[in-house]
Amino acid sequence: MPSVDLNLLVALDALLAERSVTAAARRLGLSPSAMSRTLARLRSATGDQLLVQAGRTLVPTPYAEELGGRVPALAREAQAVLRPVAGRLDLATLDRTFTLRAGEGFVDLLSGPLAAAVIQAAPYVRLRFAPKPDKDAQALRDGSIDLEIGVVGPSAPEVRTQLLFRDRFIGICRAGHPLLAGGAVTAARYAACCHVVASRRGESFGPVDEALARLGLTRNVVLVVPAYTNALQVAYNSDLVALAPRLSLGNALTSNRAADAGLQGFELPVPTPEIAISAQWHPRLDDDPAHRWLRQTVTAVCRSAHPSS
Repeated sequence: MPSVDLNLLVALDALLAERSVTAAARRLGLSPSAMSRTLARLRSATGDQLLVQAGRTLVPTPYAEELGGRVPALAREAQAVLRPVAGRLDLATLDRTFTLRAGEGFVDLLSGPLAAAVIQAAPYVRLRFAPKPDKDAQALRDGSIDLEIGVVGPSAPEVRTQLLFRDRFIGICRAGHPLLAGGAVTAARYAACCHVVASRRGESFGPVDEALARLGLTRNVVLVVPAYTNALQVAYNSDLVALAPRLSLGNALTSNRAADAGLQGFELPVPTPEIAISAQWHPRLDDDPAHRWLRQTVTAVCRSAHPSS
């Protein structure tokens, strides 16, 4: 296909509408001489005179008359295709399903506020939370996941990341647990308890164990479950002690509603690293206006729920 200058299409639309070189030039912000040169290029490209002099006006040729019904729509379509995508988003009519992958803490506590924010701005948008068996980036690469929310793990180097909030672990046990009734929760008393650990991979050793090991202490982990919600249920129904992210899970379940929940949170007696909760997406979605809006909405919901994190 020979090189085509789509600017000629826009110029032809103006010339056919105005039937005047001067008026068409004014419409497009060009000089009359520039528009005359453009008309010459159009005549060369089409092999037709298009507009010919008739007294003081220009009249269309039969071919130009034939084009008159097609060119305006073609010019608008060409401009729409080549216009920056940021100007195309209409949230009121956006009809799209976004698939997110997040841990159970986010789903339990923040998916409701997120859905409310989405419904208010974009009533035809739907959110789907997929299971999170691992942190494999392939789902982001192949498009089966639009947005990953959680702790950044080994990932594809091209994946984009944005911090949402920072969290930290707290201990959780049933209300009235002997650990909380015997004075300060020391590292020795904490380690001496029986523990339940949440791990999708079935691992029982983590940052708290590293901190205890530096003190010569070891936790007695008697149960490993797949999810934090499982660990909290176990802690509620036994004397096992659990861990949970404070903001993501533990705070909502143990602070103001401790009596109702039957669970109580406490500060760990050893320091553990902060947990960075981030949003991750594939770079092909960087400039997609709908996805950018989704990322901004997720960020706003997270920072509203955790303003000081």
